[in-house]
Amino acid sequence: MQSHQNPNRRQVLQQSASLLGSLCLTPALLQTAKGNELERKRLLFFTKSSGFQHSVVTRDGTELAYAERIVTELGKKNNIDVHCSKDGRIFDKDYEQFDGFFFFTSLDLTTPGTDQQPPMTIQGKQNLLESISNGKGFVGAHAASDTFHSEGERFESQTTPDPYIQMIGGEFIRHGRQQDATMRIASTTFPGLPSIKPSTIGNAFRLKDEWYSLKNFAKDLHVILVQETEGMVDADYERPSYPATWARNHGKGRVFYTSMGHREDVWPNPIFEALLLGAFNWTLRRVDAEIPSNLETECPKAYTMPNLK
Repeated sequence: MQSHQNPNRRQVLQQSASLLGSLCLTPALLQTAKGNELERKRLLFFTKSSGFQHSVVTRDGTELAYAERIVTELGKKNNIDVHCSKDGRIFDKDYEQFDGFFFFTSLDLTTPGTDQQPPMTIQGKQNLLESISNGKGFVGAHAASDTFHSEGERFESQTTPDPYIQMIGGEFIRHGRQQDATMRIASTTFPGLPSIKPSTIGNAFRLKDEWYSLKNFAKDLHVILVQETEGMVDADYERPSYPATWARNHGKGRVFYTSMGHREDVWPNPIFEALLLGAFNWTLRRVDAEIPSNLETECPKAYTMPNLK
């Protein structure tokens, strides 16, 4: 798990140039771009690391982490008040003031763990899940699926995943080396999703990141991006294509997850930023979208596990 220096603006523009050259914004993105015309919402960006603490959420003293600064600024531009916290005690009561939650977390948040920040209580975890089921929004990025693991063998699927995993819709197994990989777009209508014009690789784009191999997918996933495994290296990806970004309903709540977000240069990428903004607007109920289950049609062999034993 490597750390990277924050990229400067020139590097980001160079890395994104080929993508921007073929980027065509959907009407939904044009709508969400008018963020200040939408209802103001409050979002909690929760970045506690009980396991590995990624560089994008590592703070220098009291200064906000790299990802926290980017999300806070994105919120300011789009009428979303973002509050950043690593203190798990916020879910005992203070969570009620927020319309939704954005998690970049790791492992069992009811333990102090790596960052030694105050943990969630058992009741706090229950409060989180109940609030989502009752209508609050949830967005998870990257290590959010490496949080509250299910009981049982790591390299096997579980019949009854942990309640948090049931909510988010999938669970981290392991990852291989960072590499360029193809993300195939399975849903062109999700709010904020860039629509890539047809090219030699079709309706898809390539991006370098630390890609998660995932399991325990909820059957009702609306798959947005598919992890195309052909051409990838390492045993973690020796499996058929599987969901990498999705949306689902959890009770009355709206849930979104993307495995992207390990590397600093992913966060200002125009595709990732547009996808996050669309996720915020949808989960916070500022825009609507049809999210029918398409797991069986887009990733019919998603439950096939890689041989990692």
